[in-house]
Amino acid sequence: MYKYLDELESKSIYILREAYNRLNPMGMMWSIGKDSTAMLWMVRKAFMGRVPFPVCLLDTGMEMDEVYAFRDRLIKEWNLDCVNWQCPPEEEMDQTLPPKTRSAMRKTEGLKTLMKEYGFKGITGGIRRDEQGLRAKERVFSPRTIDGEWDFKDQPPEFWDQYKTEFPHDEAKGAHLRIHPILHWTEIDIWRYHQREGIPFCPLYLARKDEETGKMMRYRSLGEKNLTFPVESSASSIEEIIEELETTNTSERAGRAMDSETEDSFERLRAAGYM
Repeated sequence: MYKYLDELESKSIYILREAYNRLNPMGMMWSIGKDSTAMLWMVRKAFMGRVPFPVCLLDTGMEMDEVYAFRDRLIKEWNLDCVNWQCPPEEEMDQTLPPKTRSAMRKTEGLKTLMKEYGFKGITGGIRRDEQGLRAKERVFSPRTIDGEWDFKDQPPEFWDQYKTEFPHDEAKGAHLRIHPILHWTEIDIWRYHQREGIPFCPLYLARKDEETGKMMRYRSLGEKNLTFPVESSASSIEEIIEELETTNTSERAGRAMDSETEDSFERLRAAGYM
C-alpha cells in the first residue's frame, strides 16, 4: 500500500542516522501529535526497535487530557526515555506580543532552557514544509544561534541529500542544529503512513460530537487547549481522515489561534526559536 512512502521513509531514516552519527548529545522533540509520533516510529526502525536518545515534551500544563494519556501509554509500551520539561510562565514572556502568540512563546523559551540544561548539539523536530509558509523555507539541518534564533534568510544549501552538519559558531555556548527528518512529507503522507504501519495516534484526531454545538468536530493539529481548536469534520476513522484530506481546501493549522493573530505572529515565533 502506498509504495511511494518507502522512499519518504528511507530518506527520513537516513537523516536520523546521519544526525545521530554526527551530533552528540542529541535529543528529539515529541509533541505527542501525529507527525512526531510517526517520526518516533521511524526512529525505532532506524535503531533496531530502540530510541537511543531522550524524547522531550515541552509542557505548559495546558496539553489536553487525551494527549497526556497517550504520552503515558507510549512511554510504557515503547520504553521511552521521556523528558517532560516545564515551560516558564506567561508572565515572563515578551509583553509586546499579542496574547495568543505570547502564550505560544512559552514553548520557545522552554526549549531554550531545555537546551541549556541538556547541552544537546542537535535536536529533531517533526515539522513539515507544507504546514505553513515560513516552514517551507526550512532546511533539514538548520543552524540556530545561542538563543535559538533562526535566520530564515541565511540557510545552507542542501543538494542531492548532502547536508551541512558542522556546528554553528559558538557551539560551546549553546548554538546547535535543528534536524527536520520529515520536512519532505505532507499531511496526507503522514496519515497514509500511520494507516500502512499501524502506528498509534491520539484519539483527538477522530471526529466526535461537540457538546455545545452538536456538530461533529475533530483536531487536525494538536496544541495547548487554550490555543488549539477542533474543525468541523465527520472523519471518525483513519480511512475517513485520508478521504477527507484528498478533497479539503482548509488549512491544517486552521485551528491554531496564534497563526492568524497578527500578520507577523508566526514569523516572530519562528525567528525566536519556535519549532
